[in-house]
Amino acid sequence: MSALSDQLVTFAILAYLIAMISHAVEFAVGNARKVAVAAPARELVGAGVGGAGGTVDEPAAPQRPDRSAARAALAGRIAAWLTALAAALHLGAVVTRGIAAERMPWGNMYEFVLTVTWIGVAAWLVVLWKQPSLRRLGLFLTLVMVLLLAFAELKLYVQVVPLMPALQSYWFIIHVSTIIFASGIFLLGVVPAAAYLMRAGWEQGRRSFPYTLARRLPAAAGLERLTFTTHAFAFPIFTFAVIAGAIWAEAAWGRAWGWDPKETWAFISWVVYAGYLHARATPSVKRNVATWIAVVGFLTVLMNLFGVNFFFTGLHSYAGVN
Repeated sequence: MSALSDQLVTFAILAYLIAMISHAVEFAVGNARKVAVAAPARELVGAGVGGAGGTVDEPAAPQRPDRSAARAALAGRIAAWLTALAAALHLGAVVTRGIAAERMPWGNMYEFVLTVTWIGVAAWLVVLWKQPSLRRLGLFLTLVMVLLLAFAELKLYVQVVPLMPALQSYWFIIHVSTIIFASGIFLLGVVPAAAYLMRAGWEQGRRSFPYTLARRLPAAAGLERLTFTTHAFAFPIFTFAVIAGAIWAEAAWGRAWGWDPKETWAFISWVVYAGYLHARATPSVKRNVATWIAVVGFLTVLMNLFGVNFFFTGLHSYAGVN
C-alpha cells in the first residue's frame, strides 16, 4: 500500500502538470478574438425633414467562427477534467498511505502537506462547479499543487512509520484534522487573493509585470469575493483547531499554552487572519489593503509549516525531517 501511495502521488503530480499546461493554453489564446469591423455610419439627409441630418449604422458584417476562443474553451474543459482526475489520484494516495500506516495519514510533515493540498484542490473543484466563470484561476491553483507536491516528494518524504506515542490520542484526530481542513481552505483562498491584487492593478491601468499576467483573469470583484468567502469559512474552523490544540496540550503536558514555536506561529496566524476579516468588514479600509493582509496570513501559515519544522525545535517536533 505504501508503494501504491507513492506511485499515485507521482501520477497525481503529472496530471496536475498537464492540467496546468492545458490551463496555460487556455490562458494564451482565450482572448484572441477577431473583432468585426462595423460598416461606417452613413449620413442620410431625408427630404421633407427640414434639411436635418440623421445617422444610422449599417448592420455589422457577420463574424467568422472564433476558432481561438473555441480552442481555449476546449483546453479549459480538458484542464478542469484533468484537475479532477489528479484530485482522484491524490485522494487515492492519501487513503492508501493511511491504510499502509494503519492510522490517519497525518503523522508527519509529508503526510500533512499531502492532505492539505488535497483539501485545497477539492475545495477548488467545488468552487469551479458552482462558478465555472472562474476556471482560468485554475492555472495558478494547479501551479501551486505541482510545486507543493513536488517539494513534498523531494524534500519531505519519509517511509511509513507508526504514530509517535505522544500523538496517540483522540485529540490527534480532532486537532490535526481541523488544522488540515482550515489550512487547505486558506491555501485555496490565497490563490484568488494574489490574483485579485494583480487583476485590480490591471483594471487600474497598470501594464507592467506582474499585472500583465492578470489581463485574462476573471474580474477583480469576483476574485475578491472568493477570497473573502474562503477566509470567512476557514477562520472559525482554524479557531476551533487552535482551541482544541490548547485542550490537548492541557491534557498531555499539564498546560494549555506554553509559547512553543508552533503555538506562537499559530497565534500569529490567527491574529493576522482576524485582522484581515476585520479590515474586510471596515468600509474605510481599501480592498487591496485587506487582501494583502490575507496574503501575509498565508505566509505565516507557511512559516508555521516549513520554517518552524526546519529551523526550530519544540514540543511539536513531529515533522519527521529534523
